[in-house]
This record gives sequence, C-alpha cells and structure tokens, in this order.
Amino acid sequence: MGHHHEVAVHEEKFVVPARLRNIAFGLMGIGLVAIVTGLMTDSHRFWANFLLNNWYFLGVALMGTLFIATQAVTNAAWSSGFKRVPEAMATFLPYAFAGFGIIILSVLMHWNHTYHWTHEGITDPTSPEYDAIIAAKAGYLNLPFMIGRVVVIFALWYLFSRAIRKNSLAEDLQGGMHTLKRNKTLSAIFLPVFAVSWAMASWDFIMSIDTHWFSTIFWVYHFAAAWVTAISIMTLTVLLLRRAGYLSIVSEHHLHDLGKFMFAFSIFWTYIWLSQFLLIFYANIPEESIYYQERWEHFKALFWINLIINFIAPFLLLMTRGAKRNETMMMGVAVLLIIGKWIDLYVGIMPGAVGAHAHIGFIEIGMFLGFIGLFMFVVARSLTKASLIPVKHPYIKEFATHEVL
Repeated sequence: MGHHHEVAVHEEKFVVPARLRNIAFGLMGIGLVAIVTGLMTDSHRFWANFLLNNWYFLGVALMGTLFIATQAVTNAAWSSGFKRVPEAMATFLPYAFAGFGIIILSVLMHWNHTYHWTHEGITDPTSPEYDAIIAAKAGYLNLPFMIGRVVVIFALWYLFSRAIRKNSLAEDLQGGMHTLKRNKTLSAIFLPVFAVSWAMASWDFIMSIDTHWFSTIFWVYHFAAAWVTAISIMTLTVLLLRRAGYLSIVSEHHLHDLGKFMFAFSIFWTYIWLSQFLLIFYANIPEESIYYQERWEHFKALFWINLIINFIAPFLLLMTRGAKRNETMMMGVAVLLIIGKWIDLYVGIMPGAVGAHAHIGFIEIGMFLGFIGLFMFVVARSLTKASLIPVKHPYIKEFATHEVL
C-alpha cells in the first residue's frame, strides 16, 4: 500500500509536436479528398457519411463534459489528474454543431434526402407521396420544431460545457474548494438536462432516418456507444501523453480504473443492444422487425463484426487484472473500440439512409480519417491552454497516491 508516499506534483505544459500536427493535417487532407469525391460521385452517400461522422464526434465531445460532470457530482479523486483530457475533448462541440448546421441547411435546400419525413407531400393526404404513419408523427417530426429543438439543445450543451471548463481553469489560479463546489452544482443540473436533450437529439438525427420504426431505449443505446467511444479515446490520449513524457503522475492504478470503465461499459452497451434486439425479435411485429431484417439480410457480416469487436473482444481481452494495467493491451483495445463504435453507427445509419447497396469504401474511410484529423488537431490545441496537471485541485494529492488493489 505504500508505493506512492512521495509523489512530485508539478505543472506540465503541453506543446503540440510538429509530427502530430503533420499527421492531423494529413488526415484532414484525406478527408477533404473523400468529401469532394463523395459530392461528385454520390451525394446521397456523402450526406449519410457526413451525418455519421458528425454524430460520432458530437457524442465523443459531449461525453467529455459528461465525464467531468459525473466525476464532480461523485466527488471522485481518481480522475482529477487527467481531467484536462476530457475537457479538451469537449472543445470539439462547436465544430460538431457547425457540422449539424450544414446538415440542417442541406435538408432545407433539398440537397440532402436522408430524412424521408422531410420529403415534399409526405404529410399531405391529397399527395401521391402521402404516408399515414409519418403524417401521424408530424406534430413532432417537422422541420421548424426540429430546428427549434436543436438550437435550444446545442445552446444548453455549449453553455454547460463552457461553464464547467471555465470553472476548472479558474481553479488553477485560485485553488481551494470554491470552484469545485460550483462545478458540482453545475454538474448536478447538467446531468438531467443531458439525459432529456440527448434522447431528443438521438431521435431527431438518427432514429428519424427509419421514420416508421422506433425504439424506447434507442437513446440509451446511443449513450452507451458514445460513452464507450469517449472512454476509449480518453484512455488512448492519456497513454499517448504518458509515452510522450507527460502526465507523469498517472500510474498503472489509474490505468486499471480506465480499463474497468472500458470493460464494464462494453458489457453495458451489449446489454442495451441485446435488450433492444430481443424485445423486437420475440414480439415479431413486422413494422418493428423490419429494422433488423434489413440489417440481417444486407449487412450480415458487419452485424456480426459489430458484436465481436464491441463485446466479445473487449470482454475477453480486458477480463484479467493484468490486462487493464498493460499499456499495449489497453491501447489496442481502445483503438479496436474506436473503430468498432464507428462500425456500430454505420450499421445503424446506412440501411435507412443509403439502402442495401451501401458499402465501406474510400468515401467512408477517408471521411472518418478526416474527422479524426480535425478532432486530433482541436484536442491537441486545447491541451496547450492550461497545465495538463491541475496542481491546485483539492484532490490532486489523493489522485497522486491513488491505488487499486
């Protein structure tokens, strides 16, 4: 129990290495080529991929703030030493908001036909395009109301995220318990706001692609997926920073805790996935089962790969205590889950947005790499704004001596 009696806690300033910047710009370049290729060859496929990647990284950024909030309300000390990483992830939110602004504009301009419920005449009983099921949902699914909801939701997310980050940075100057208590109060308000707003955003942007179909736990499923992705990216970032000589006070004990998060929430994601699937499977109601029928018939390989990468692999690889303390193993599982959750989202979006002929090619891979490059650049730049180790955090000494048996 006495491994960490004397732990030096000092400020660490992150400097973005030229290599990292070059990699980020290189990936963004690939993404730009993929975007141009998509727009010139298949705009339908392009918009579906643009939505996929925007939603993926919106979730990751928002979960950065959610992680900070959950740690604040639980008075957690174990994560205080690397909280700059989820805070930096959250600074991607405005970029994701801009992406969704482009998506909404594209729908209004009739460039983007991803959302069937926005099509002309769909709710008009005199139109040959009339759809009675969509018309029955028009009280909620209409563009003015949807845009209003999205503006309010994004504004709330941004304001909470910015306020929590601002208090955290103020702590570096002031120290003491004041900013910590203020963030605890803010976080306690943010959590229920997040739950309701995330549910609505997942209905609006993702579930409404398959307009006839619905699931009552859809938003929980998307929360689980985004949360696992964010934990994986956070873990990978912490490990890469350690290898670059930063975060010197992060030990194998902190790594063990991050490993437990990845392990536990991979199982939670599977539990929600299976709950949604089994309820629909044994009820066998045509308008519900069509969702899985499409994916089973046309995306069978990805359907199984999704389960293997997102559940079986992390379950087996992270089961032992030693695996969660092994840097190489943790990095490997983190990368696997980052890719796996993209595949999960692909299987969720593409059958409804593009149809049975959807496939993974240069447009899909290139756009994902482009978004990764932009995300890397934004996060790396944010990490330079403050000390990587919040030396005046009231729990930093407890963090430095944290042990997991």
